Amino acid sequence: MVTFRVLVEQKYMPERIAKQIYQKLLGAKGVIIIPHKNPDGDALGSATALMHILQNCSIPHLVFCATDSSKKYDFIPRAKELTIDPEIWTQEHFDTVVVVDSGDLVYAGIKDYIDTHRNRITVINIDHHATNAYFGDLNLVITTAASTTEILYTFCKVNDIKIDKQLATCLLTGLVTDTGNFTNAATTIKSLSAASDLIVRGARLDVIQNLTMKDLSTNTLKLWGEVLARLQRHDEHDIVYTYITQKDLTDFNATESDIEGVANMLNIMGEGKAALVLKELDTNEVKGSFRTTRDDIDVSAIAKNLGGGGHKKAAGFTVGGTIEETLEKIWETIASIGKNNNK
Repeated sequence: MVTFRVLVEQKYMPERIAKQIYQKLLGAKGVIIIPHKNPDGDALGSATALMHILQNCSIPHLVFCATDSSKKYDFIPRAKELTIDPEIWTQEHFDTVVVVDSGDLVYAGIKDYIDTHRNRITVINIDHHATNAYFGDLNLVITTAASTTEILYTFCKVNDIKIDKQLATCLLTGLVTDTGNFTNAATTIKSLSAASDLIVRGARLDVIQNLTMKDLSTNTLKLWGEVLARLQRHDEHDIVYTYITQKDLTDFNATESDIEGVANMLNIMGEGKAALVLKELDTNEVKGSFRTTRDDIDVSAIAKNLGGGGHKKAAGFTVGGTIEETLEKIWETIASIGKNNNK
């Protein structure tokens, strides 16, 4: 296993690993690209960016996801080619798997598939989350990057890969969505510089912003109103939280993508150390999203203890049970972390 943990900004891109990964891709018999479950703009932008890179090199490839993607990302070049058909894992034409924007194989939704084929494939892990488990044979994990597409942008530079308009669109989509349109703490000089160059290369920032950040329906806004009306504050842990049920989605004819922005919107509040949005899934599970702007709390530590991960100021997790049971687990987890920190 080859691993490079980036410790300082000056060593942003480990060129040796980046070139080694590129050479592995060029020599691959077939590549399966994996974005995480319920892929967001960064996961899909990264996956489709790799599709373009491999297409230009005539390397057989496809994108598999354990769940379907939101139609709002259909504007990303080749995003509609994603497959959720598990039959692709029965084929013998691939020898390389690239997992993008996922801290571990469980979150990616492919642990069982990888375990089955592990002895004949190379796993490449490209990600920017601080809680990444370094599960690949080759790991390109840069926790100072604003998005996984930012890593791939520099990957292209290191390997002299031409960035055309389509590839630029894929890469910029990940930057826009993971930085909250360049408004959250992930935004850096490097991310802004990369975005500027991608716009020069043909990516339309205004189009990406409109389709990912501003395309809200009347029903979506009504749903948000319902969710915001449930806001509560846990005084002991100073967490502001709310929740979304499956009934909400039915009542307002909403989709999973319609509620993606709720957690980010709560991040503008001046109250609470962090904001938490819980979403009831149709699998007897609850998905949680933490956001904070403060430096005195690490929400990724909470999420990691609940089986998830992410960044210090933005993290998520999925656990079994009801909304009420999940809240109890969260308060117990925060209390446990506090006790351990005080020892």
